[in-house]
Amino acid sequence: MTKILVLYYSSYGHIEQMADAVAEGVRGAGAQVDVMRVPETAPQEVVEAAGFRTEYDHKVLEDVNALADYDSIILGAPTRFGRMPSQMAAFLDTAGGLWAKGAFNGKVGGAFTSTASQHGGQETTLFSMITNLMHFGMVVVGLDYGFQEQMGVDAVKGGSPYGATTIADGDGSRQPSEIELDGARYQGRRIAEMAAKLAG
Repeated sequence: MTKILVLYYSSYGHIEQMADAVAEGVRGAGAQVDVMRVPETAPQEVVEAAGFRTEYDHKVLEDVNALADYDSIILGAPTRFGRMPSQMAAFLDTAGGLWAKGAFNGKVGGAFTSTASQHGGQETTLFSMITNLMHFGMVVVGLDYGFQEQMGVDAVKGGSPYGATTIADGDGSRQPSEIELDGARYQGRRIAEMAAKLAG
């Protein structure tokens, strides 16, 4: 059975919800999935002052070498000034040994994100994670237009051909919509299907 990791960083819970939806899509394609977080690297006083959540449903992935055990890695993180946050980057930066051994070559990757506004850097944040995945030697699967619900301007909605997204509003009050969660499920399923084909 294809084994997939959804690896995320979330400050306020929006990305955690998206990660769970991605995992639903993976399971729907018949693959095994683990959902885990990267370690928090912000100082405790920053965590407290910013009101970051400290309780999550998923455990932290402590050992970067575990990444080699998966056929696919799907990264999720909010935007920080138009790029992935330092917590995700710091974790990925420890994977040099795996990269040197070619541990990721030909495996499947994908990314999803959240921003405060519709033009808050979703696509550049996705590309910051996708760039990492491509340097790892992975094949990247985005949110293709088979998911037509990402189109149109009838409502505020995330979604990009580069990956599933959600919009949180400046105070974090907006939660992922059903359309955005469906996009995450769709992307998870598509990644699992591609991983199964390449692993076969």
